[in-house]
Amino acid sequence: MKNLRVLFAVLALAGLVGCAVQPVAPPYKHVFLDAAFKPPSVPIDAQAALTLSPAMRQFAETTMASEIRGKGMRDGLLDALYTKGRLQLDYDAEVTRTAAEAFDARRGNCMSLVLMTAAFARHLNLAVRFNSVYLEENWSRSNGIFFVAGHVNISLAQALPSNRVTVFGEPELLTIDFLPPEQIRRQRSRPVEESTILAMYLNNRAAEALTVNRLDDAYWWAREAINTDSRWLSAYNTLAVLYRRKGLSDKAESTLRLVLEREPLNLQAMSNLVLVLSDTGRREEAQVYANQLAQIQPVPPYKFFDEGVAAMKAGEYSTARQLFRKELARAAYVPEFHFWLGLANYGLGDLSGARGEIAKALENSATTKDREVYGAKLAWLNEVRDQQRQRTPLRQTGS
Repeated sequence: MKNLRVLFAVLALAGLVGCAVQPVAPPYKHVFLDAAFKPPSVPIDAQAALTLSPAMRQFAETTMASEIRGKGMRDGLLDALYTKGRLQLDYDAEVTRTAAEAFDARRGNCMSLVLMTAAFARHLNLAVRFNSVYLEENWSRSNGIFFVAGHVNISLAQALPSNRVTVFGEPELLTIDFLPPEQIRRQRSRPVEESTILAMYLNNRAAEALTVNRLDDAYWWAREAINTDSRWLSAYNTLAVLYRRKGLSDKAESTLRLVLEREPLNLQAMSNLVLVLSDTGRREEAQVYANQLAQIQPVPPYKFFDEGVAAMKAGEYSTARQLFRKELARAAYVPEFHFWLGLANYGLGDLSGARGEIAKALENSATTKDREVYGAKLAWLNEVRDQQRQRTPLRQTGS
């Protein structure tokens, strides 16, 4: 089999709605295999994601209370959290944090910042709605594992008078998003329940543990995600990837088939099933699913990028540049693609083009580590440029 990939959907962030919820079906307990994994190294508690810490309570009673007195409940909350000179939060997609962890670190990804905003809003008795946002599929890769990143934002209602018991219709909502406007223009979204967003948070943590090969912790995070909301199928997919890493092919297969029973065209489950079937020597059956995948997704994620890297290693910088540009044409916000296009430009002697692309890589970086790496590369290129300018003699004009 060629071009078989490990795929599973994580960081698919959604939202919670402060209203009556539909009953959640019980999880498929037969997918669990506790005996194959050691106990988790850290406590796993879904509710901790939305818990206010003592430091958060103090902030709410001081800085936030001051803002609220002058601007009202909702605007005061937002200004206290997100106005420069106050909390000074940074976007950082490296790890998924609880509300309290995001507050302490002063940084977080979309999930973390939404959880933190919701925790403060609930403390102030503001109605909250989380929204799962439909964006163009955003793929990333870490340690040989592909991720599909989703997105959430949050809507807050105005505070209601205490003597008002019944509200007909939906209160006026203000939606707050943590991505640049150009990335979310013409977005569509849907509200989701608290159980779903907590399952997403837990699944994120499972995926993050998996990427650093902490399989035991990853198992318990994924297990808790399924117990929290059995409808969130990405957690089953993550569990299947864990089972395959653990050599439990039968369990991985049965878990993936469960996902495909619910969603027959689930690309991540189908891709992983191809791998599991290939592992067990069932090549013909694997090829059936591989052919179906090729029809649904004829150009898989990172295809042009991987071909570009191969061209770079062969010293074919012009070919590599064309391939990286093709990958960027369908995923303009992936910093890794800009970085490698910058390297191809540098290999072709285009220093200005190299600087421009690495600057874009820095601009689109979502983690502190990436910003440090790309920032250092950009600083080095700027130094090379300055040295070239100093060596170039000034042209004298005659009179």
